[in-house]
Amino acid sequence: MKAVLIGASIALVIGLVGTRWFIGFVVRHGYGQFVRDDGPTSHHTKRGTPTMGGAIIIAGSVLGYGIAHLITWDAPTASGLLVLFLMVGLGLVGFLDDWTKISRQRSLGLRSWEKLIGQTLVAVIFAVLATKFSRGGITPASYHISFVRDTWVNLAFRGTALAVVLFVIWANLMIAGTSNGVNLTDGLDGLATGACVMVFGAYVLISVWQSNQNCQYNFSSKCYDVRDPLDLAVVAACVMGACFGFLWWNASPAKIFMGDTGSLALGGALAGLAITTRTELLVVILGGIFVLETLSVMLQVGSFKLRGKRVLRMAPIHHHFELLGWEQITVTIRFWIIAGLCVAAGLAIFYAEWVVGGV
Repeated sequence: MKAVLIGASIALVIGLVGTRWFIGFVVRHGYGQFVRDDGPTSHHTKRGTPTMGGAIIIAGSVLGYGIAHLITWDAPTASGLLVLFLMVGLGLVGFLDDWTKISRQRSLGLRSWEKLIGQTLVAVIFAVLATKFSRGGITPASYHISFVRDTWVNLAFRGTALAVVLFVIWANLMIAGTSNGVNLTDGLDGLATGACVMVFGAYVLISVWQSNQNCQYNFSSKCYDVRDPLDLAVVAACVMGACFGFLWWNASPAKIFMGDTGSLALGGALAGLAITTRTELLVVILGGIFVLETLSVMLQVGSFKLRGKRVLRMAPIHHHFELLGWEQITVTIRFWIIAGLCVAAGLAIFYAEWVVGGV
């Protein structure tokens, strides 16, 4: 538990102090945000705001994790390192996207296929490695589809070779879903950052609980087959702390944006934690706000292509409420409330499953 507290504290300080320094650095070099011309007119005032702040979230998370292990003298685990690899890898893809926008002076970054190739490459490496590093017969990831723990749905029903392929596909779908979900949510000052604080905070609680009830030490029928739950709690705590520190500067009126560097990295870390904690389907509830934003875009695009009509004034859905006349801060706070309710529901389901002894 010391590593959890130390990592979160260090990441928080780096998020607070590092972001302040990074704002000055970005301003001096003119790395400002470009804003969609077809977006809400209230957003035009944000043009030129420093971006790529997600680099500080990544740095805070990685340094917090590393320093916590140095202070406690505990060795990093395969699960923790894999989640951080996924976070950093997708963050690099996001950085290239942000840098393209800045260097080419436009609001569009990498082409869709370029971003997809980058995301897929990182996701495939993560998925393949996550099925290795067995300890006591348990690997960081499982071939079973999980909800609050592994279910009866087994991707290895036709052998290991096919299972690897199916798991890589499944992991790619999850990673693409969460990374793009956070990316779509990151459209208002502090919205995605605040929601991520809550979701990663939930994963701190889940991982600590799984550590206390782990099958490696606790042989009850309710124990969890998770390889490195306490180290995953350290990772989640570091990401949560870094987001908390960054939120100080990202809250309305934002002094800096996380950019795709941050949103893709946070989405990747979220998927990585869901896979390694065996809560792959539970993340749909915990991250319900990201699901809502993604579905709003899918609904808008689908309706326009099929019917020639839009169901929202603008997608993602937070822009719809802006165009209805809601203040940006009002939309953000109310969406935070929704995010909190989703996290509370997810934690309640997780704990209720343990109480009743399985679902």
